[in-house]
Amino acid sequence: MSSFRSRFFAVAVVLSTAWAVSAQTTTLNPKINSPYSRFGLGDFNNLYFPVQAGQGGLSAAYHDPFHANVLNPASLSQLKATAFDVGLNARFGELATDDAKQSLWSGNLTHLSLAFPLVNPINKVLDRREAPFGLGMAFTLQPYSTVGYNVETTQQVDGAGQSTNFLIGAGETYRLSWGNGVKYGPVSAGVTLGYNWGTITNTRLVEFDSLDLAYTTQFEDQLTINGLFWRFGAQYTYEFKKINSKGEEEPSGKRLILGVHGSSGNDFNTDASRFGERYNLNFGAPFVIDTLFNESGVAGTGRLPAEFAVGLSYQEVNKWRLGVELGMQQWSNYENEGQSAQNLADTWEVRAGAEFIPDYLSYNSYLARVRYRVGMFYGQDPRQFSGDQLLDYGLTLGLGFPIILPRQRTSFVNFAVEAGRFGVAEGLRETYINMTLGFTLNDNTWFFKRKFN
Repeated sequence: MSSFRSRFFAVAVVLSTAWAVSAQTTTLNPKINSPYSRFGLGDFNNLYFPVQAGQGGLSAAYHDPFHANVLNPASLSQLKATAFDVGLNARFGELATDDAKQSLWSGNLTHLSLAFPLVNPINKVLDRREAPFGLGMAFTLQPYSTVGYNVETTQQVDGAGQSTNFLIGAGETYRLSWGNGVKYGPVSAGVTLGYNWGTITNTRLVEFDSLDLAYTTQFEDQLTINGLFWRFGAQYTYEFKKINSKGEEEPSGKRLILGVHGSSGNDFNTDASRFGERYNLNFGAPFVIDTLFNESGVAGTGRLPAEFAVGLSYQEVNKWRLGVELGMQQWSNYENEGQSAQNLADTWEVRAGAEFIPDYLSYNSYLARVRYRVGMFYGQDPRQFSGDQLLDYGLTLGLGFPIILPRQRTSFVNFAVEAGRFGVAEGLRETYINMTLGFTLNDNTWFFKRKFN
C-alpha cells in the first residue's frame, strides 16, 4: 500500500475515534441549543460537502472529477481520481423572540468520505482508448440529525404558585453509506445503501418555586433508532460539440447536465425507554421519594419520508458552472412509534448556485486558479409553530483552493459560509452563520495497471 494511501486510513482512524468519543459525551453537553430540535429527529444536518455548500447545496445535477457528491450516487461514475474528504464546521447562531436574545457557538465534524473510480483514467491514456463507461464507489460517515436544547420556562399553577420547567435534550443520529455509480455514454445511474443509527434523550424537570417542601419531578425519554436506507440517482450529460481543424466533431467543453435523486421512504426500528421520579432537594442532595414509572426496551418501528430532487446545470469545463434545483420531502407520512404523535408537514426547497475559475492553468497568479462560488437556498422545514411552518433561507459563499501534492497531484481545501435565518417571523427564530471547511486529498494511482517490459 502506498504511503499516500496509508495516510488516508491513519487520518480516518484518528478522526473516527474522536467522533466516537464526542458522541459519548453528547447526553452531558448538548452540541447545539435549538428548541425546535425537540420535535421529530431533531435538526437535520446538511449532507452535502463544502464544495457544494458554497453553491447553495446543489446536488442533483452536480458532478466533478475530483470531488464526491454522495447525495446523487450517479455522479460517482464521473470521478477521475480517488477523493478522501474530511469536513468540519463552526456555527454561530442567535436565537431571538420579540423580547429576548441568546447567542451560541457550536461545531462538529461534518463527514468522512472515501470515493474512488473503479476504472483508472491513467489506464485509458496508456491503453490509448476512451472507454464509454465509468464506475465509481464511495463510503461515507455523516451525522444525520442533532438534538440539543436547554430551555427554562415558568408558569402559574392554581393552588401551587409558580412552577419552573427545565427542558433539556441531547443526542445525534448518524448515517453510514455505500454509494455506487455507473456511466455509459451520456447516461449515469447509481444507488446508495446505508445504515442509520443513534440515540436521542429528552428530559423535563418541574420545580415549584413558592413551596418549600414541594417535590421536584423529572421525566426522561430516551429513543434509539437503527435501520437500513437506500436512495437512487440518475444524470444525463449533453456535451456540446465543435468542429476541429480536421473537420471532425469533438467536445467543446460546454455541457448541460440534468439530474435527479431521491428515495421512496425508508423504515427503521426503535428502542424506547421512559423514566419518571419525584425527589426532594431540601436535604442538600436529591432524595428520591417515588418512582412514577420505569419502562425500558420498548420496541417499535418508524418510517422516514419519501424525498425527491431534480436539478439542471450548465457548465464550461474548468471555467464556470451555473445550476438550479428543486427538492421535495413527504414528511406528513413520517412515522415513529417511539415518540408521541408528531405534527410534521410536507416540505419543498429551491437552491441555486454558481462557480467561476478565472484561469485554472495560470502559472503567475494563484488567485486565478482559485474556485469562487456563490449560491442561495429557500425552503420549508417539516416542523410547525403556532400553525406556521418553519422556514430556512439564506445566501452562501465559497472558495476552493487547489494544492499541488507530490507527483503533480492536485488536491483542494474548500471553504464555505452559509448565512441564513431559520424559524418563523412571529415567534422563535434563529439567525446563523455556518462555516464549513473541507480537505479533499486526491490520488489517481488507485487501480492503476502497471506494465513492465
